[in-house]
Amino acid sequence: MTRFAKEKIIFHQDNAPAHKSVLAMGKLRDLHYELLEHPPYSPDLAPSDFYLFPKLKLFLAGQHFSSNQEATASVEGYFADLTKNHYRDGIMALEHRWNKCFSLKGDYVEK
Repeated sequence: MTRFAKEKIIFHQDNAPAHKSVLAMGKLRDLHYELLEHPPYSPDLAPSDFYLFPKLKLFLAGQHFSSNQEATASVEGYFADLTKNHYRDGIMALEHRWNKCFSLKGDYVEK
């Protein structure tokens, strides 16, 4: 059984000082959340970095925009067209990613 298969809330956060503050950590304890370890300096575990933004970059590749507003509208349209499953799949991919990163002792998964 993996850590993710437990039937309780597992909270994933990075090691930012604000997230590791006494106040934040106290609230996690109060809520009885299990904190998923995040190896130091591991941006590989942010679903936005390994799942969401690479696909956005592919969508934007080769496009040229005549204004910031046009670029913003294109990105907003891209996100509006994504299904709930797209976001769920990114979060679900975190288990494999976390296991790989942890086995590498925090070294980058993608080099």
